[in-house]
Amino acid sequence: MIELYHIWKQYQKPHWALSDISLHVKEGDFYFITGPSGSGKTTLLKIIFRELHPTQGQIIIDGRNILRIPDHKIYTLRRMMGIVFQDFRLLFHKKVFDNVAVVLQVLGVPHKEIRRRVFNALRMVSLHHKMWDYPSQLSYGEQQRVAIARAIVNNPKIILADEPTGNLDAELAFEIMGLFKEINKKGATVLIGTHDRELIRHFGHKILFLYQGKLIRKETI
Repeated sequence: MIELYHIWKQYQKPHWALSDISLHVKEGDFYFITGPSGSGKTTLLKIIFRELHPTQGQIIIDGRNILRIPDHKIYTLRRMMGIVFQDFRLLFHKKVFDNVAVVLQVLGVPHKEIRRRVFNALRMVSLHHKMWDYPSQLSYGEQQRVAIARAIVNNPKIILADEPTGNLDAELAFEIMGLFKEINKKGATVLIGTHDRELIRHFGHKILFLYQGKLIRKETI
């Protein structure tokens, strides 16, 4: 499903943000990517999403070398992915419905189908009753749920999440992680970057440990 071969990423010499990362993630896997701040978690997720290009290395996703996809066709990769960004990236001038619908609108999905999918995605995160509110009217945890609904609305094969519970209290964090587990049970491959040891202890199965840009170990518990 996701194959990384000798990935290196350098922002500024002489330091490497990622150093020789090789990894094979199978379809339906659920991985935590963990390590201290600056270890390369966000960089790795952005490279898989192809928001960043590696300095060296190859990435194969669903049998395609994603570095060979032209920029104007990158949507063909991203429509099979759902992304939950650390800062949510919600559109605060648009209502919750429109924030979730934007992915489907870009893909040209018919309006009636958009309404159905958006409602189902918001119902999954228990926010369907707030679809006509603005993000500013929601709590921080509810905004996070909107970001998750947007990520899952197109039934993606892959979910990538960067510190999705970083600013939530423990109860909300566990609730959000439970949502990701449910999404995984429906067949999606899930990769979550986090430094929250308690979440990893409770929900962890497959774990990647990064340190100073290096994959120092993989663990299954």
